[in-house]
Amino acid sequence: MDWNRVEGNWKQMKGKIKEQWGELTDDDLDKIAGRRDQLEGKIQERYGLERDRTRRDVDDWYNNQNWG
Repeated sequence: MDWNRVEGNWKQMKGKIKEQWGELTDDDLDKIAGRRDQLEGKIQERYGLERDRTRRDVDDWYNNQNWG
């Protein structure tokens, strides 16, 4: 998986991330700034999920994006 696509298009991706994880705030997303580890940590914090579950959820979200 090439997370650089997300980092490089962070402004556009923020909306898609908020659709998936609506409890993340704009301030959260600004601080995350495209860093996957930060995104996973904030999702864990907001939703009370385990690390492995969060990683799978982020992988699933990424793989379901239309990168075409």
